[in-house]
Amino acid sequence: MAENQIPSEETLPQETAQNEPNVPPIELTPKAVEMVRKTRAKEGLGDDYGLRVSVVGGGCSGFQYSLGFDCERHDGDTVVAFDGVRVLIDEVSLPYIAGTTLDYVEGLHGAGFKFNNPRAARTCGCGSSFSV
Repeated sequence: MAENQIPSEETLPQETAQNEPNVPPIELTPKAVEMVRKTRAKEGLGDDYGLRVSVVGGGCSGFQYSLGFDCERHDGDTVVAFDGVRVLIDEVSLPYIAGTTLDYVEGLHGAGFKFNNPRAARTCGCGSSFSV
């Protein structure tokens, strides 16, 4: 498999948010919502742009998170809103992300978005890659 390819459906975890009704696709803390809004405004994007959260192959633990802004909903996307901020998750990434909380943290070593993913069996020190 190429380094930046997402694995085929046969290798996806069997449990997904669709068959686990009590597992939210993703949660954003109030601080994360605030920083998404600030970043979107800083980039000159309107409220029609949502935060696309996805998983790609790579990173030191096998998978890594990807964040970006997108104004289009694609077939199969799951869309949730937090205080007016839309979050879009593609159907291939959803099983890896379901139940994750996205926070924004600030500390002596810098600031940034932090993923708290209960499905991650292992994470690396950088906090942006994981394995299942």
